[in-house]
Amino acid sequence: MRKMPKKSLIAILASLLLLGNPPVYSAPTEDSLPDIGTTASSTLSVNQEMAMGDLSIRFIRAQSPLIYDPLLTEYINKLGQRLVNHADSVKTPFHFYLVDSPSINAYATFGGNVVLHSALFRYSSTESELASVMAHEISHVTQRHLARFFEDQQRKTPFAWAGALGSVLLMMASPQAGMAALSGTLAGIKQNIISFTQSNEQEADRIGLRILSRAGFDPQAMPMFMQNLADQSRYSSKLPEILYTHPLPDNRLSDARNRANQYPAKIVPESQDFLFASIRILTMYSAEQNSYTEQLLKKYSQGTAKEQLAATYGRALLLSMDKKYAEAKTVLSPLLDKYPDNVWFIDAMTDIDIGQKQYTSAIARLQNALKKQKNNPVLQINLANAYLQAKQYSQASQLLFRYTFNNPNDLNGWTLLTEVAGKQGKPNEELAAYAETMALQGKFDIAIAYLSRASAMVKLGSHDQERYDARIDQLRQLQHNYEQYYK
Repeated sequence: MRKMPKKSLIAILASLLLLGNPPVYSAPTEDSLPDIGTTASSTLSVNQEMAMGDLSIRFIRAQSPLIYDPLLTEYINKLGQRLVNHADSVKTPFHFYLVDSPSINAYATFGGNVVLHSALFRYSSTESELASVMAHEISHVTQRHLARFFEDQQRKTPFAWAGALGSVLLMMASPQAGMAALSGTLAGIKQNIISFTQSNEQEADRIGLRILSRAGFDPQAMPMFMQNLADQSRYSSKLPEILYTHPLPDNRLSDARNRANQYPAKIVPESQDFLFASIRILTMYSAEQNSYTEQLLKKYSQGTAKEQLAATYGRALLLSMDKKYAEAKTVLSPLLDKYPDNVWFIDAMTDIDIGQKQYTSAIARLQNALKKQKNNPVLQINLANAYLQAKQYSQASQLLFRYTFNNPNDLNGWTLLTEVAGKQGKPNEELAAYAETMALQGKFDIAIAYLSRASAMVKLGSHDQERYDARIDQLRQLQHNYEQYYK
């Protein structure tokens, strides 16, 4: 085995994957290997993991180009929850996030948080392939691989694990400082990491396949996606990013094939939502891949009925982005007439209407859609934005207060509420809403400062002041609870 460079070791912890090269072994039946990942409670409790997960996601929001597209967020979370519903030993809620990145990668953080790079949609030919990556990451969480690593380190090197824990979180906030700190922490425990990760990768592949099959996806998708990665690495001078933290030796690929063959063959229908999501990401978030997008649209336009529908949707998106709203409406209108409740089409037509300043039409369509799909977050956030663009600030404010109450971790809601309050000339509400966007990015000092200013603006002893002061106390307590991870 070649020596693993220090940077790769740091990447393992930074992306919280704990992956390595598994040993060669014959493919057993589904349940012949024990699930050893549900212990590890003596070092990190589940509550601690969830708290650390919350903090890590705040840092990721501040440092990474997350995609806050409501449609894509809803899609990956529905897909993820479908998989989670068929997993064992689920001890935390799961949340799934998208990063706008041309590199192929995915990683699981503490407490049920899974991050996917948008490039996965380009290199996944089916929804089952995308689901195979997600099932693998879910398995790292359910098996508590990170907690087990720290438990192992506490036993072998009692004082090193706490430093590594703090350094991982520090890296998310300040990569340069975090890598320096983590380099020192790892100096004495490198071989322990290499040895420990081998069994984790083996376990995540095995359990990921089980989840994939139970959820109704094609088990063959996992080795097919791995083969795709292997082919890319073979013909490229630079490895796909995912292979730095997900090593792919031949024995791992052959083992995945052998394990997949243990499951009954499945014919999985083509997923329309997956096609829509892929087209949306490629047209709206991958500007450097214009030539590939055109090739895909041409391919889909000559493909199955579902692919042709996705191609037409993609053409409408491209025209809308080029502000050719009349042409975009001509392309999209027949689709919306045929599928009036399709959220993808409603969202796209809303953008066209707003581009043409036809706010009344957009608002009416969204209100009607919400009568059938009550509390749909995609429709709600679209309606709030339509109200804002139409200068119907009171309606927007009322909707956003309800939305942020029900979806407190959605940056979209707080960002829109900040803008609406500013348009209404309500500086205290504007400051309070902006403070929440700062808190969601782990910038607690800034959030507290803005809330303090908001509190000073309102009447002494008023309900608003009590509300702002109570929130300040909550954030200070949260900041205090997280201080241990900065040390």
